[in-house]
Amino acid sequence: MQPIAWNDLQDFLAVARAGQIARAAVLLGVDATTVGRRLRRLESRLGRTLFEQTREGQVLTEAGEALFAQVEQMARAAERIGEGADPPGALTGTLRVSVSEGFGTWLVAQHLDSFAAAHPALTVDLVASSGFLSPSRREADVAVLLARPRQGPVVASKLADYALHLYAARTLVARDGAPTLATLGTRHRLVGYIPDLLYSPELRYLHEIGAALAPTLRSSSINAQARLIAAGAGVGVLPHFIGGRDPALCRVMPDVAITRAFWLVTHRDTRQLRRVRAFRHWLIQLVDEHRDQLLPQRNTVPR
Repeated sequence: MQPIAWNDLQDFLAVARAGQIARAAVLLGVDATTVGRRLRRLESRLGRTLFEQTREGQVLTEAGEALFAQVEQMARAAERIGEGADPPGALTGTLRVSVSEGFGTWLVAQHLDSFAAAHPALTVDLVASSGFLSPSRREADVAVLLARPRQGPVVASKLADYALHLYAARTLVARDGAPTLATLGTRHRLVGYIPDLLYSPELRYLHEIGAALAPTLRSSSINAQARLIAAGAGVGVLPHFIGGRDPALCRVMPDVAITRAFWLVTHRDTRQLRRVRAFRHWLIQLVDEHRDQLLPQRNTVPR
């Protein structure tokens, strides 16, 4: 049998972790047709069916599970070899970090230059979107999630608590008066998430303010919601690290305070890689230095 190309095994590993050829292709930076062709070539050379096609995507067969265990060991060995070839103290390769859109935009991206400057040979992928990549499937090296994972080969620790409050544009308050629970959704339009596009149950927080509250201006993007609120289109819930930093906004109904948490998650097999450890240390230090942006001190007077 001809030697199996490492690219084919890497594609197999990506599909096994992602569960879908299309998703794996995005992560690999190639088209889905190429990934599918390499999988068929690998199955032909091995004489085994590695995946079953389902409505959700690709599921490993028994033969696929056996190969997956072997290829994961090979990938971990390759990562260790790669790190050993780095110049002393230098970090190389690619680090993929998955964070929520708001946290990634308003805190991580604003300070990531310091980490990049300290490690100029390292490529950093900051995936800041409405949804998360999975460390358990090795889609990301580091993820900051809104809930602690209950299963999977991951290690999780609480990064920080953060606060959310109701905000409105100063112009809206001047025009229509300060919102109250009775005026939310009536005189004051409510801005919020699209319910069926929520990517985490932790974002279902309007019922903590009022059982009947429902937004009529909706977006899957917290940044779009922040812009809608700043433009005076309505009142909405924003994290303190967004709403508290926008001079166009003021906090309304100051008794409303919602608390959520960020969880720092890595795969247990890669958490000791130097680039992963370096980013974890940097991120923990960043959060410690800017904790007042996440959770205001109790003696802080709401604006």
